[in-house]
Amino acid sequence: MTTNDSRLLRAELLSFDADPGDEDTPAPGSVTHHPDGALWIENGRIRAIGDYATLVPELPAGLEVIDHRGKLITPGFIDSHVHYVQLEIMASYGRQLLDWLNDYTFPEELEFASREHADALSEAFLDEMLRVGTTTAQVFCSSHPVSVDAFFAASRRRGLCMLAGKVLMDRHAPEGLTDDTLGGIRDSERLIGDWHGKGRLGYSLTPRFAPTSTRAQLDATGAILRNDSSLWLQTHLAENTGELDWVAELFPGSPDYLAVYEASGLVGPRSTFAHGIHLDQEMRARLAERGANLAFCPSSNLFLGSGLFDRQAAREMGLGVTFASDVGGGTDLSGLATLKAAYQVGQLRGQPLTAWQGFHGLTLGNARALSLSDRIGRLAPGMDADFVVLDPAATPLLARRAARCHTLGETLFALMMLGDDRAVAETWANGRLQHRREAATWANLSPTPRPGAG
Repeated sequence: MTTNDSRLLRAELLSFDADPGDEDTPAPGSVTHHPDGALWIENGRIRAIGDYATLVPELPAGLEVIDHRGKLITPGFIDSHVHYVQLEIMASYGRQLLDWLNDYTFPEELEFASREHADALSEAFLDEMLRVGTTTAQVFCSSHPVSVDAFFAASRRRGLCMLAGKVLMDRHAPEGLTDDTLGGIRDSERLIGDWHGKGRLGYSLTPRFAPTSTRAQLDATGAILRNDSSLWLQTHLAENTGELDWVAELFPGSPDYLAVYEASGLVGPRSTFAHGIHLDQEMRARLAERGANLAFCPSSNLFLGSGLFDRQAAREMGLGVTFASDVGGGTDLSGLATLKAAYQVGQLRGQPLTAWQGFHGLTLGNARALSLSDRIGRLAPGMDADFVVLDPAATPLLARRAARCHTLGETLFALMMLGDDRAVAETWANGRLQHRREAATWANLSPTPRPGAG
């Protein structure tokens, strides 16, 4: 039996079942690909997926069919590290990290003491995320509890799977942004009670970074994390050399930056450390041993001049690497733009990023690292119906390039390098159409039909 909230989408389908590896072709068994596929969704979940010709005889009479032939459906993109409260300072003239905080970030975040402002920016941020195909993100709010209430309320109205938390800072920030040490913890506990596990929402404890929290605040955050293993944690680590010097000065008894967080019990399987550029292999091994992940933020690292992330060094240690926009330091919310910048960073490092690794990272890879892969990140029966419809002919240039592509790998790479919000035809989350791009006005060029995922 089906319900009124049931429909089928016909398109090329791509999903990952495992890490595809670093070779030019994906590892056997890592990819699910249906050149002419059918995605049956019902009541916010995926009911079935398969080849269209095979699945059609099983469909009930009268089921709505949405025809997206010529387009590619993948799981919704996931952004592991982003600041919604910095949306309106994107593209501010470049500064390095510590100047960026003082000149742009802190003045902007003071505005989020206003619930009205937080409501407006939450809606604008979610509009932009859905426009670029991102259905889940791990989000920094400001230090004001109302910024979290506004963001979670907006996300829940749309039925989105989102992680977020109130920034904890009890020093080295303007008065309007700093917490009373225990007051910030009490605010976090109230927000956890109000929002964590409600609908598709999760709470991520959010000390900004070690320099803006006292040891007492970090220890208190660790105590909350130990008492509830269902919570997440997000912070920053080793982004900038000036930051490393500051941490060494503020925590003279700590052997290194990571040890500051380890001493407070903040490093675990649900911990995301943004950037992690200036680490050695011993520190990467410690992170991997505890199941933490590093959020690779390539456009931000390039924009702020922070350094070139060593993705291969992390992989050699078995350390999880996620992909993230880091807006507002990042220059684009688009996951495709993040992959483009990641490829460029990799080229400079001598470790090019394949399209298979990139799309796996934006979907199943990020979901697994964030402990969300039981719900999102794959197109499979029982999973939440979060997915994006990509159009390889979205722009004249992309259409021209896609028309010369003969394999799925080539098309994915073209999308990764030439795609932007225009390549996102539709974004669906929780089984609902959340964004639809206006129809393109060109399209005499069409991609070459592909039989497989080579």
